[in-house]
Amino acid sequence: MIRLTRGDVAAALRVPANAYPSDSLYVPAMKNDFMRMLDPMLNPFVTEGHGHFELFVAWRGDQPLGRIVASIHDASNNRHGTRRAQFGFFECANDAGVASALLGAVEDWSRKAGMEEITGNFNLTAMQQVGVMTGGFEEPPYTDMVYTPPHIAALLEANGFHATFPMTTFETDLTSLDPRRLLGPAQQAILADTDYETVPIDRRHFRERLADARLVLNDGFHDNPMFVPVSEAEYEFQASDLSWVIDKRISCVLHHHGQAVGVILVIPDLNPLVTACNGKVGITFPWHFLRHRFMNRRAVLIYQSVVRHMHGLGLNGAMLYQVVTALKKAGYQRLGTTWIADSNAPSLRQMEKLDARPLHRLALFSRTIGESA
Repeated sequence: MIRLTRGDVAAALRVPANAYPSDSLYVPAMKNDFMRMLDPMLNPFVTEGHGHFELFVAWRGDQPLGRIVASIHDASNNRHGTRRAQFGFFECANDAGVASALLGAVEDWSRKAGMEEITGNFNLTAMQQVGVMTGGFEEPPYTDMVYTPPHIAALLEANGFHATFPMTTFETDLTSLDPRRLLGPAQQAILADTDYETVPIDRRHFRERLADARLVLNDGFHDNPMFVPVSEAEYEFQASDLSWVIDKRISCVLHHHGQAVGVILVIPDLNPLVTACNGKVGITFPWHFLRHRFMNRRAVLIYQSVVRHMHGLGLNGAMLYQVVTALKKAGYQRLGTTWIADSNAPSLRQMEKLDARPLHRLALFSRTIGESA
């Protein structure tokens, strides 16, 4: 018999270990981050009135075998003219009954709120991990990449969901990449122009750089599908912990006449560290952290953005040249890039210039509320 509980974050944390084999490439969330994200008293998604959510956990006997978060992003629905509910943090054993119970709970919750469709994974917002994997299951994920085993997509399809909005993550072999392939006349002119200044994202100026990065993100992503401008509190809530992992050599903000016009946010890949400590900050964490800091050779590009009035001028390529050159100099050997939609032709061209190979295929899974499975 399956039973559902609500709001049990401790049980939700136990689900992946019960649902997936020990050799799975799934990387657990850091316990403290997961608990903080799902605390409605702390998360600006709720406290600033952007939306609300409900956590469901499915049990067989005394074992939690599935979890899902139902959410409604009111600010997104208002901006895009939709009546959409979302599901996220969906982890589930290959158990049809457990999946149906969780997805049914999301549908009931969403219908009562007057929604017309459900889509996911959205881990609350598009600034968090997005999508369900549909390919590349043999490839280990980088930080901020979704990893779901093949049965998750199959369970969603069995419950009437269909794949939409296809996406890809990428990986670049930095050891064989010549950064000069990123340079054309426009990029060379930008790098030679003293009106432009590249500044690092370092600990000393961290809050100032975060403010720059948020403003550039909001402007550059303004017209992107599903995007909602990120508030100061929301951005700091999500990014403030980066101060302890940031490598100032490999991220940058680009200023033009003193104003932020571009940003590339790259961090060391933390997944090997998270796996080694099983997502917990315990007595051995400092040792794991130091070991990872000295041995890690992987980094991940979280996002890149240029303000709209400077699109098409070559700023992304100029920043990428600087970042890739710095990554190689710092000894990094692999660069992962988080999801890029198939419809985003400019970013896909950047991946070609980076000689990046596709790593994972993902999609959003959607269904109309009331539609039969």
